[in-house]
Amino acid sequence: MFMNLQGPWDPLFGRLPMLLDLQYNNPWIMFAFALVVLGGGTVVAALTYYKLWGWLWRDWLTTVDHKKIGIMYIIIGLVMLFRGFFEAAMIRTHQAMAVGPDSPGILGAAHGYLTPFHISEIFTVHGTLMILLAVTPILVGFMNLIVPLQIGARDMAYPFLNAVGLWLTAMAAGLCMVSLFVGSFSHAGWVGLTPLTELDHSPGVGVDYWIWILQISSIASTVGAVNLIATMLKMRAPGMSLMRMPIFSWTAMGTNIIALTSFPLLTVAIALLTLDRYVGTHFFTADGGGNFMMYTNLFWLWGHPEVYFVVLPAFGFISEIIPTFSEKPLFNHTSMIFATMMIAGVSWLVWLHHFFIMGSGPQVNTFFSIATMLVGIPTGVKVFNWAFTMFRGRVRLETPMLWALGSVLLLIGGGMTGMMLAIPAINYVSHNSVFVVAHFHNMFLIIAFAIFGAVTYWWPKAFGFYLDEKLGKIFFWLFWGGSVFVFVPMYALGFLGMTRRLDYIAHPSWWPLLMLEVVGIALYAASVAAFVLQVYVSIRDREKNRVRTSDAWETSRSLEWATHCPPPFYNFGATPIVHSNDEWAWRREHRLTTLKPENYSDTHMPKNTAVPIVLGFFVGLFSIAAVWRVWWVMGLCVIGMIATLIFRAFQKDVDYVIPADEMEAMEREKLDQIDHRAQDSAQQTGEMGEPEIDGHAHG
Repeated sequence: MFMNLQGPWDPLFGRLPMLLDLQYNNPWIMFAFALVVLGGGTVVAALTYYKLWGWLWRDWLTTVDHKKIGIMYIIIGLVMLFRGFFEAAMIRTHQAMAVGPDSPGILGAAHGYLTPFHISEIFTVHGTLMILLAVTPILVGFMNLIVPLQIGARDMAYPFLNAVGLWLTAMAAGLCMVSLFVGSFSHAGWVGLTPLTELDHSPGVGVDYWIWILQISSIASTVGAVNLIATMLKMRAPGMSLMRMPIFSWTAMGTNIIALTSFPLLTVAIALLTLDRYVGTHFFTADGGGNFMMYTNLFWLWGHPEVYFVVLPAFGFISEIIPTFSEKPLFNHTSMIFATMMIAGVSWLVWLHHFFIMGSGPQVNTFFSIATMLVGIPTGVKVFNWAFTMFRGRVRLETPMLWALGSVLLLIGGGMTGMMLAIPAINYVSHNSVFVVAHFHNMFLIIAFAIFGAVTYWWPKAFGFYLDEKLGKIFFWLFWGGSVFVFVPMYALGFLGMTRRLDYIAHPSWWPLLMLEVVGIALYAASVAAFVLQVYVSIRDREKNRVRTSDAWETSRSLEWATHCPPPFYNFGATPIVHSNDEWAWRREHRLTTLKPENYSDTHMPKNTAVPIVLGFFVGLFSIAAVWRVWWVMGLCVIGMIATLIFRAFQKDVDYVIPADEMEAMEREKLDQIDHRAQDSAQQTGEMGEPEIDGHAHG
């Protein structure tokens, strides 16, 4: 052992004997454990009953196909998003019950139903999970799924590295789930408030879980950024110049430049904290000669650029959806590119506004205040361009458009409160209040709305059938109502002086606003049910809702709609040649939308491999062993990781070639299937006389 630890330690089992002293009598943890066991057992039983284990291993778990990897990223993110929602629901309902000295306490709590330590854990895991394990994987998933299609590439630049990033992310999510039942989670806040994260103040394993989750996620994001940047720079189709790339691909470029330059800072900050806890260094312990403000600077040097890391892809979603449903080109494509990259650049100049109150002096505060306000300029450019795109357009309020418009409205509100908080005097007064929390969630709701718009928009591209429109609109309006009822009262409570992370509310006069938040949580819960029902009904009725053409919305504009729905594993029958910013719209205008190329060529593709999931297994096991200080297991995992990478280095059979005649046969089969579906649909609707596009009826 490197450090003296409170509690038992064993050379064979490390700190695992501590589990014997834990009292598993918390009904919420037992309820969550039962849900996980029930859900996991159901999935295992279904896979076994339908004999799908082989299919799952061959087609998904060992895949290097960017589309399947993207879908798995999104699934991981959505699962963690809904877990994070339930934790938010616990926080809001507890606070509504814990108002005033006479509020009753149940389940061992003095007030409400959560103990102070438990609610601190929930606050910490909620923030960590929602940012790093929910929103980030979903956005990375969409970048994986869509960017190669938008630039006309066969796959990512480094398919193997892409799969490694996925399984590192999956291991981080799994570690977060394990922490719910095996031990505890950090109570030091999602930012890792020092010195609370030091061993003297947090001797348990909670901070260790938090450390390894952040470290694994950070490395996964860094390798993913390298891959996406290389893909966009080196694998664009002929004619796809940088200035012709769709705006979503440009936002992905800005996002991953931020990731490549900021996530290593998080890696360093967490590594130094790890050394403090495991080896006994004093980087952040003031009584040992360290400086905890150094951690704060390192963390927010990552943390605030990371906010733009997650918001830029959301702007990209909006920039794809609004032109499609306005039936117009995006207004001023070039200015949107410059606005995107300006936001990415300014993101590095604003981190200190997170601690205006530390006494840096008027010059420092003024610089960071002005830098923060500068973000409003390129953001305003985007809002005006979206508005001008809709101006005199044929706006169709279909479900993706509703989500995009909701996101823009939230951006206006969040931007105004952001300008308020950029003023040091206002920030000083409102610091650590729930007004700041409401602003922060307002900004992340922009991302949430854009994400659900993107899910609806690109679902038919990914799966070949539509999501149910009626249930989609019900989901949208319930989610919008939940957002209003939760965060408008929270803004008001911030003005009234309510601070964050409270387990007890001293002012009974705040109770009505807290109850309005509970109403919002109920609407959110109903929206979750509507979304689950929407997905179920859409899958059940998928044969009735098949996409008839490659262009699911019939007014789409970018290159991903120039291939089948869903795209084949090779993406395009032949590498497309690009002529315009809106390549698919250009082809539609020139009636060049046939998906059959003039000639085919041999196509080079990567083979599936089990190495990434094996490597991820060793990383996950190493992390659990590190949390519990089982040193010998950590050593074996390091050997396993090295051996796995050496094995990969000596693998020669890692790719294959699809002959041109085989490619032509596969494409012909897909086109025949599309023609049959189109004819069946036309017979059902009586539209056989309509003009044909892509070789089938265009409705």
